[in-house]
Amino acid sequence: MSFLDPSPMAQMAAALGAVLLLIWSASRLAGRHKARLRPAGRLGVRSVCAVDPRRRLVLVACDGREGLLLTGPAGDQFLGWLPGA
Repeated sequence: MSFLDPSPMAQMAAALGAVLLLIWSASRLAGRHKARLRPAGRLGVRSVCAVDPRRRLVLVACDGREGLLLTGPAGDQFLGWLPGA
């Protein structure tokens, strides 16, 4: 067998591609896992609901309180804080 035979070269290329794919997928999975382990910040989006095609109702949390935002092309409005449970 010669070094330039297509069969061994194709096998080496396939093996290298498989190893690179495994490394890439492991790094992406580790990045997602790290994001879940971070402590929650003071501000976060809890939920988003489409009111119509142009407007969204957004439930945000800030320092243990929840508030409603209405976003749309005319501007954004803070509708108020929700009563605590």
